[in-house]
Amino acid sequence: MSSRGKLVVISGPSGAGKSTIAAEVVKRTGAEFSISATTRPPRPAEVDGRDYRFVEGKAFDKMVEAGQFLEWAEVFGYMYGTPAAPVQKALAEGKTVVLDVDVQGGKQVHDKMPSATFVLVVPPSPEELARRLGRRGTEQDAQLRRRLAKADEEVHAAQACGVYNHVVVNDDLEQAIRQVVQIVQR
Repeated sequence: MSSRGKLVVISGPSGAGKSTIAAEVVKRTGAEFSISATTRPPRPAEVDGRDYRFVEGKAFDKMVEAGQFLEWAEVFGYMYGTPAAPVQKALAEGKTVVLDVDVQGGKQVHDKMPSATFVLVVPPSPEELARRLGRRGTEQDAQLRRRLAKADEEVHAAQACGVYNHVVVNDDLEQAIRQVVQIVQR
């Protein structure tokens, strides 16, 4: 392995399973997970510094102005971003770093680090995605419809942009995890 680490960007629409897959890939490969910053409030069981870095809007804006993000975006009214410094440090130490970001974020990372590995996780069907999102119980009907519409847009945009060099259909979670683990280990 070279002294420079490897960056793996995992993207996909909300509910496709990218976060679950990313967490398992980190566990199984020993890769380091990049913790995103967000302005949204924590969900039940989420812990600051483990799941996200929860920051208030003004602090996030200052980080954007200072150029401290590898990528950032507004998603459903909240800001999300990947702090660049921890990623660069881990890569310099020869580590593999896994980013769990939306498609818009993946494109921004590609602009800055085109040699990274980009994995798009997609659901097997729109119906299955609707079932998964509904099972979460975190959105009201209007929010759920908005997420489903955005998911369709994201998948089409991701496939058209040419950034993602791997597409994994998450119709069997264990199989999808194994596929991404193999991609990371290559």
